[in-house]
Amino acid sequence: MSLEVKHLTHTYSAGSAFQATAVHDVSLTIEDGEFVCIVGHTGSGKSTLVQHLNGLLKPSEGTILFNGENIWAQDYSRKTLRSKVGLVFQYPEHQLFETDVFADVCYGPKNLGLEQGEIERRAKKALELVGFPEKFFGQSPFELSGGQKQRLAIARAIAKNPKICIFDDSFSALDLKTDAALRGALSENVTDSTIIIVAQRISTILHAEQILVLDEGRIVGKGTHEELLEHCEVYRQIAESQLSASEL
Repeated sequence: MSLEVKHLTHTYSAGSAFQATAVHDVSLTIEDGEFVCIVGHTGSGKSTLVQHLNGLLKPSEGTILFNGENIWAQDYSRKTLRSKVGLVFQYPEHQLFETDVFADVCYGPKNLGLEQGEIERRAKKALELVGFPEKFFGQSPFELSGGQKQRLAIARAIAKNPKICIFDDSFSALDLKTDAALRGALSENVTDSTIIIVAQRISTILHAEQILVLDEGRIVGKGTHEELLEHCEVYRQIAESQLSASEL
């Protein structure tokens, strides 16, 4: 199921003294099964953009199409959309609220109306995928470290088996080794889903099929890591500040 964004503009506090446009006339297409990453300096509009993809934000202008349907059409079910397009935020505390780790991961598939056995099977598989030992299953989510909370939020999204998984800087609290291992596990096991990652680290997105570069709310580059190093100054600046000469 593809996502298409047509001439998206989003302005916060329109008409007030605090008016600010975060995304300017952005158009893009993300195909089924694609691995896409979004990168840009802080404040470039990355989070604002992805929060439109499952209908959390409504465009000031433009259209969002999921599988060819306008998600803001009057009779369109955005609740159904969010069961198919999962979004994991940068700060997992915003999404964790159950009494223990296992119950928190079960919450998503439970809302899909699945049988209890399938709910628990999905939850266990998702937790194993992100490297959560079973000894943590009964622990309170709020007693976990920042990196553990991020892994839990990722497991919760995966357990719903969405068609599209969006990770909004959801790997930032992970060390580099865990970040790489988790991305490898996702690529090997979540093969039927489209993956969209918003990242601060260039190392997180090196092998994406498509990288989108945002600057001041506009897409200023599209391509692979190698292509963007050649043709996109913003991307080159970010990459050179993070990667060694051998990685470039």
